[in-house]
Amino acid sequence: MAWKTLDDMDFAGKRALVRVDINVPVEAGRVTDTTRIDRVVPTVKDILAKGGRVLLLAHFGRPKGKVVPEMSLKVTVPALAAALGQPVVFSDDGTADGAVVLMENTRFHPGEEKNDPDFAAALAKLGDIYVNDAFSAAHRAHASTEAIARLLPACAGRLMAEELGALEKALAHPVHPVVAVVGGAKVSTKLDLLGNLLSKVDAIVIGGGMANTFLAAQGKPVGKSLCEHDLAATAREIMERAQAQGCELVLPVDVVVAREFKAGAECETVAADACPEDAMILDAGSQSVAEVAERFNAAKTLVWNGPLGAFEIPPFNAATDAAALHAAELTVEGKLLSVAGGGDTVAALNSSGAAAKFSYVSTAGGAFLEWLEGKTLPGVAALEG
Repeated sequence: MAWKTLDDMDFAGKRALVRVDINVPVEAGRVTDTTRIDRVVPTVKDILAKGGRVLLLAHFGRPKGKVVPEMSLKVTVPALAAALGQPVVFSDDGTADGAVVLMENTRFHPGEEKNDPDFAAALAKLGDIYVNDAFSAAHRAHASTEAIARLLPACAGRLMAEELGALEKALAHPVHPVVAVVGGAKVSTKLDLLGNLLSKVDAIVIGGGMANTFLAAQGKPVGKSLCEHDLAATAREIMERAQAQGCELVLPVDVVVAREFKAGAECETVAADACPEDAMILDAGSQSVAEVAERFNAAKTLVWNGPLGAFEIPPFNAATDAAALHAAELTVEGKLLSVAGGGDTVAALNSSGAAAKFSYVSTAGGAFLEWLEGKTLPGVAALEG
């Protein structure tokens, strides 16, 4: 790995500027989900144990370079203090004293999102070492994620290092066979991802609304399903490229169809080429799940981004749940390295109960996707020097 970690730095008597992602949901002045806060605890505690002090840098919402009182990070202080088990001092400008200080929303400054060198220099003066522990913001070239890393000795925090290590194992240096699950509503949002994966993995399971576009491109009826008919030629081109590169595209062989999209809707399973004109495809069928399970059984590495069906509404979560639980079982048995990420994916794996058994589940959305697409993440590149 080309980046340094906390173990490579001497924090004794020094102040570490730690970029974290605590962009958490808040209701009535209280944090309602502390997942992101909990995940920064190991890095902060490690620095404190090594004799350092911590200044946390973070964004909250999209204030667009202006001070928006309801987007103040002050609201997160009680949850941070509870997670760390010690006081957290809040400071508008980061100059307050304390073992752990939280600075106000970096995006209140117009220079943050412009990656302004002057703002980065002002931040750098507040500390001695820069630690980036916000992989989920690493795809943004902002002053607190990119420019500042070039002004101070810099390293990855525990969460960032864990994330990068998992992704390296899954895609940069994977053990083959590698299977990818790529789902979601639209092919158009995953073109770069599919293009990058074709040459890196042995099989791609296509799920969700995306699968309908591929089925339609093969001349199969999709009724009233969500489908990008205008991308039929693109889908056929992807299928041809996959064949040329020896990458198997796994499409549904049977599908679950319904006349309406609502919880508990009356539905039936039909062959993938037999969707009625007045119905829509909302999930993969049990035979398709069995075929996906077979690919998982033969694989050593699994990369997952996107659900297999409209998982938010039962019973159309069945295929995603069954496939996820099978992957989880293989992971627990030590037969599969499984890495998943993306907002919908995390929600789907959590609701199925499989998330805790995957090798790694990334909470990053855009950054995870851009990494899978083969793009350079500015926040990571800056750590590499």
